[in-house]
Amino acid sequence: MEETNREAVATAVQRVAGMLQRSDQLDKVEQYRRREARKKASVEARLKAAIQSQLDGVRTGLSQLHNALGDVKDIQNSLADVSKDWRQSINTIENLKDVKDAVVQHSQLASAVENLKNIFSVPEIVADTQVLIEQAELLEAHRKLMDLECSRDDLMYEQYRMDSKNTHDMNLIRNYFGEVQGLSDDLAKQLWMVLQRAMGTVRRDPTMLVSVVRIIEREEKIDRRMLDRKKQTGFIPPGRPKSWKEKMFEVLEGTVTTRIEGSQSVTREADKMWMVRLLEITRKYVLDDLIVVKNLMVQLQYAGVEMMGHPELLTEYDINLMDPLLPQEVVDELLSKYLQTFTSNITGWLRKALETDKKDWFKETEPEADQDGYYQTTLPAIVFQMFEQNLQVAAQINETFKEQVLKLCLKQMNSFLVRYREEAIAYKEDHLRDRQLPQCYVQYMIAIINNCHTFKESINSLKKKYFKSTEPTQNDAAIEKTLNDVAKDGCQFLLDEVFLDLEHHLNELLTRKWLTGTHAVDTICVTVEDYFNDFAKIKKPFNTEMTSEAHRRVVVEYIKAVMQKRITFKNADERREGADRMIKEAEQFKFLFRKLTAGEETDRLCDAIAAIAEVFKLTDPTLLYLEVSTLVSKYPDIREEHIVALLAMRGDASRDMKQMIMETLNQNKPTYAGITQPIFKDITVPTVTMTSMSSSMAATANKLLK
Repeated sequence: MEETNREAVATAVQRVAGMLQRSDQLDKVEQYRRREARKKASVEARLKAAIQSQLDGVRTGLSQLHNALGDVKDIQNSLADVSKDWRQSINTIENLKDVKDAVVQHSQLASAVENLKNIFSVPEIVADTQVLIEQAELLEAHRKLMDLECSRDDLMYEQYRMDSKNTHDMNLIRNYFGEVQGLSDDLAKQLWMVLQRAMGTVRRDPTMLVSVVRIIEREEKIDRRMLDRKKQTGFIPPGRPKSWKEKMFEVLEGTVTTRIEGSQSVTREADKMWMVRLLEITRKYVLDDLIVVKNLMVQLQYAGVEMMGHPELLTEYDINLMDPLLPQEVVDELLSKYLQTFTSNITGWLRKALETDKKDWFKETEPEADQDGYYQTTLPAIVFQMFEQNLQVAAQINETFKEQVLKLCLKQMNSFLVRYREEAIAYKEDHLRDRQLPQCYVQYMIAIINNCHTFKESINSLKKKYFKSTEPTQNDAAIEKTLNDVAKDGCQFLLDEVFLDLEHHLNELLTRKWLTGTHAVDTICVTVEDYFNDFAKIKKPFNTEMTSEAHRRVVVEYIKAVMQKRITFKNADERREGADRMIKEAEQFKFLFRKLTAGEETDRLCDAIAAIAEVFKLTDPTLLYLEVSTLVSKYPDIREEHIVALLAMRGDASRDMKQMIMETLNQNKPTYAGITQPIFKDITVPTVTMTSMSSSMAATANKLLK
């Protein structure tokens, strides 16, 4: 510290000496003193601030350490509580042993309840299974056998879990199901018998051999599952593993050996040429048997490492070095004949499938529904099952031939759909002759529409699976158009059905009866909603389009009733009453179609009715031009004859007013080229209205001239 003071004094002396080297600098001593005093004060202030900051940091650190100490104590207390609770829970867990035993017992009882039906009917099932085995109904017999074994194994497993040392109960279950093992042995004998005769069975009844293979595959899966469970639990049911697959190959090997050894008909003593005869017979038998194996048994998926796919057989000869069995021109000729035959066959298959489907259309029961509740028939599934089977065969030849068959299928599909549309139209025409028949006309027409959607999906699936190129084929556009036409026709037929029922009520609209009070619109709304409860089983987008068309058609029919001048208002009260009724009924239509379209905005069509009502409701005829102009601006597709009909129905527009309105509107006629939903375009005005209006105007003109 003293050294530091000396250094500071020495530095200060040097500095003062530097400031007072000249005499004129003495006058500035006081100034120098004040400047140094300010510097000293500044340094002291910074030192104080730094020390204060350090002190604040220390204070904060101490506060945090104090808080941390408190948290540590809290954690220590919590750990002590946890330790105490843990010690107490040990006793609780030990007390739960009875609950655990009860759970195991409950599981056992649940398994018993689940298998209760089979338990009580074991003797009956055993007898039925024995009969099925004797009748060679092997698949059904094996299914019943699996049910019996499953019930037995589940009960024994639950008993094993509860008390593995309780041999009495285990033996009780085993004895109750004692005949099951005998059934398994009897079934196995039947399987080995079929396999011993496999070469003859596959020619006569290949499905029998397929059934045997499927049964053995099922048992192999069960064996693997039981062995996996044994590794985890130590339990394996009696008789497992059955190892039927190993036994199958033993039987097949014995059959081959017997086949070769049994061909020796003579001995050396009887004929010196016995070896030649034996080899020739063996060659013939082996060749015949290999042909059967290649053409029939390979279809049963035997081409594995255990048979012709064995590595030792593959090294006998390199197949790539062999010449083709048939010349290419012969192959091409055979493929060409195949395509001709296939074309003829598939035309007949499709015709027969359509005839079968048509018979279903006249049934008195509703068509089946898919998992989502949409009506459908089996026609698409049958058609595409035909295509799928033939394409699988074609795919085994080569890629080019497969695509040729696919294109041929699509070409035939296009012709078939044209006939499908014709039959749907004929179905509708038959119905119109007597609307009570067929009884389920609406439901089957819905199924026809939904089939179009299924056809589209199935075609896309086939193309994706069997056609490498993403380019469209020449039949795609025609198929798409025909399917859309069939669906649109079906939707139109159903709407025609609705409006045939509504015809009487639509004829009541805008009549004197309607003005005095009628429930026509109520009935229309109820009828439409009732039909659309059935139409809900139509798939999108057809359902959505159909709802929009029904909405447009209801509004158009309503406006047609206005244009037909079924009533002419006599005074302002009638005009107001009629207009109010039109506005109310427009709201009813809005409510209905909002419900049917799940709340979508569909008000513009119904607003046309309200806009027409405003023309009738206007009390001051001098403002008619403004009201009509508003109507025309909202609906530019309205024509001159429509305006004339509205003014005629209103009943109080003067000739001059009508003429002025029409001339002004013609001068300022808006365009409606961009309207997405034209309303008045398809509404025609009866010629009677226009003729009477023209005659009236002509008569008035003649009077003025006179």
